[in-house]
Amino acid sequence: MTEQTNTRFPAPLYAAAGAGDLAYQQLRKLPAVVNQLSERAAASLRTANEQAGTKATQLRERAATTDFDALRGNAASVATTFAQIAQDRAVSLYTALVERGERVVGTGVVEAADVVNADLTTTEAPKAVEAAQATPKPRKKVTKPAAE
Repeated sequence: MTEQTNTRFPAPLYAAAGAGDLAYQQLRKLPAVVNQLSERAAASLRTANEQAGTKATQLRERAATTDFDALRGNAASVATTFAQIAQDRAVSLYTALVERGERVVGTGVVEAADVVNADLTTTEAPKAVEAAQATPKPRKKVTKPAAE
C-alpha cells in the first residue's frame, strides 16, 4: 500500500486530485482522438467484414475438436494470474495518482490551512452576555382585619 505522507491531507485526497488532473488532461485530447478513431474504425470495419466469413468457418471446425475440460482448468489458473497482475497495477496506479495529487494540491494549500488553524486557536471565545437581573420588589404583607 502507500506510505503515510507528512502533510495534513490524507493520500485519498491527493489520489482524487491526481485523478481529476489526469482526466482533465485526457479530455483536452479527446476531439483529436475521436477524429482519428473514426477514420480507423471505418477502415477496420471494411476489413473485418471481408474476413468474418472465413474466420467463422475456421472456428466451427476448431470447436468440434476442442477439449473444453482442459480449457476450463487452464482458464482458472490464467484468471488467477491476471487478477494478481491487475492488483499490482492498481496499487502502482493509486500510488502514482497520490503523487500527482500532492503536486497538484501543492504546499500552498497546507500553508494556508496552517494559517487558518492558527487564527482559530488564537481568536478569543466571545464573552457570555450576562442578563441584567432586576432586583425583585418586596411583597407587601396583607394583614387580615381582626374579627369584630
